[in-house]
Amino acid sequence: MNSVLFVCLGNICRSPMAEAAMHEAAARHGLDLTIDSAGTGDWHIGRPPDTRAQAAALEQGNVDISQLRARQITNRDFLEYDLICALDHANLRDLRAMGGDGPAEISLLLDFLPGSEGHAVADPYYGSDADFVGCWRQLADATEALAQKLAMSA
Repeated sequence: MNSVLFVCLGNICRSPMAEAAMHEAAARHGLDLTIDSAGTGDWHIGRPPDTRAQAAALEQGNVDISQLRARQITNRDFLEYDLICALDHANLRDLRAMGGDGPAEISLLLDFLPGSEGHAVADPYYGSDADFVGCWRQLADATEALAQKLAMSA
């Protein structure tokens, strides 16, 4: 597996944090991966991550995500990425509906975190700063588990 794409609704909260957390986990495990994020919706195209997501990533993971910009998933992504991780069930359904004939494996991110299989990463957008911190921690744990799995199969 050489590439991973994280997908949420608007690509300004969960998926850019997952992208950043995966970069960190991949580096720790010596993985050379193409890692990106996208949204199923088009509302935020070109915008940076939510300031609360930026703060959580910086404070909890010492990662600056301010340079990331939201984009919408494209049909080409299903051909270019080996694994596409949805952050919740609605986005998983949308991805499967639009997946076409691409070879990408599509799953929930939390399916890689033992004990959290089948669960969604809660959307912190309408929540508090603490919700973004909790989201970062959950994403960091899930991407660490994914990186461990990929390192073992490399």
